[in-house]
Amino acid sequence: MAQPAKGPAHAEGPCSTPPDTTPQVHPVDEKLPASRLVPAALQHIAAMYAGVVTPPLIIGQAVGLDAAGMTRLIAASLLIAGCATILQTLGIRRFAGNRLPFVNAASSAGIAPMLAIAETSAPGHQLPAIYGAVMVAGVFCLAVGPFFGRLLRFFPPLVTGVVITLIGVTLMPVPVGWAQGGDRTAADFGAMKYLALAGFTLVVILLFQRFGKGFVKQIALLLGLFIGTLAAIPFGMADFTALSEAPVAALPAPFAFGAPEFQPAAILSLCIVMLVLMTESSAGMLALGEICERRSDGRTITRGLRTDGIATLLGPVFGGFPTSAFAQNVGVVSLTRVRSRYVVAVAGGALLVLGAFPVLGAVVSTVPMPVLGGAGIVLFGSIAVSGIRTLSEAGLDDSSNIILVAVALGAGIIPLAAPTFYAEFPAWAQTVLGSGISAGALVAVLLNLFFHHLGTRSRHTAPALKSS
Repeated sequence: MAQPAKGPAHAEGPCSTPPDTTPQVHPVDEKLPASRLVPAALQHIAAMYAGVVTPPLIIGQAVGLDAAGMTRLIAASLLIAGCATILQTLGIRRFAGNRLPFVNAASSAGIAPMLAIAETSAPGHQLPAIYGAVMVAGVFCLAVGPFFGRLLRFFPPLVTGVVITLIGVTLMPVPVGWAQGGDRTAADFGAMKYLALAGFTLVVILLFQRFGKGFVKQIALLLGLFIGTLAAIPFGMADFTALSEAPVAALPAPFAFGAPEFQPAAILSLCIVMLVLMTESSAGMLALGEICERRSDGRTITRGLRTDGIATLLGPVFGGFPTSAFAQNVGVVSLTRVRSRYVVAVAGGALLVLGAFPVLGAVVSTVPMPVLGGAGIVLFGSIAVSGIRTLSEAGLDDSSNIILVAVALGAGIIPLAAPTFYAEFPAWAQTVLGSGISAGALVAVLLNLFFHHLGTRSRHTAPALKSS
């Protein structure tokens, strides 16, 4: 009788291939070789860079900072974005970091409320008032974060879509002013030379977007800024003073713009915005979890929001602003299918280096205002489109939802259409309602409660997430 074969059933002879016992690494935790890691990180930097420097550019202009101040503000924004992104992707045990390829940086959602704070604060107290409100908003995020999964049902796509749309719409006057020269007090404000340069920049971006391929298409905005600046040089419209005066390497000094001041109305305004940013971050984590095939549970979202809160609380010490997710980088992950968190960690490291070398941040401040205007129309317009896309998923076939969106958008556009509408209101109300974003968000949340939660069961209620 033949003896049964000894050993594993798959062994058929001395030349057979042994089974692969190497543990499989999830794509999120994969450490890519430099040949793949560096180009992928560059794509993330290209997608986020314009968005990272936008808040300091706008706020710095609004409070009248000089070239040196603008350079410090931009460097601080880059530094905080780098630190927050590294913390988010690598994490600290079970305390912070969602450990996903997730980018954190200063959000454009906070720009309009911060501009309202600047307008209602005395000269010299504008940035301190902004930073005091931002720091409290960070504490608020840390306090609410562990329970936020249960609050998501009050921020369905109907509400977040309104807010994101208003971010793009209410900020549109900013690039329009840039396109006209930036300085509204100048005699040549709105001159044709400025409008022509802005138009040229916009056309360049559109051409790269239409005919570019792959990486070139993704950095169309940056290429437009670069070519627009080159075109401005022969006409004497580019000023490189900031570049020549900026220090090569320097870390931001703590409270370089003054000690924080705490104004109740400013704090309320930014806490409302922080709720919106937390919703945006949570939605980004949920979406990224699906893309990466590592679903985000309540604990993941809690750790991610804790990172937002830490960055928002500590950022103002060095000159940072409210920190949240960057949706465009979620799009990069979806497009490239490169899901390694280490790619985004390297991109965060690059931002940190850029922040530590102010001379690199000063490059942005040398871009002429009209060039920024042409690019800003694309940037803020795309934010509005993102909000419209969110609203398209919000059930607008329901008449109650249509009314909710209509009234909330109307409330948000009032400060834009009639800047003096709230002039007779108390100062605290002007700060809250004078920002179209916070006004629209407040109305959207209240109407969502009225139509879908009070005395009825909402069809659009999001399930509560288990939090740690």
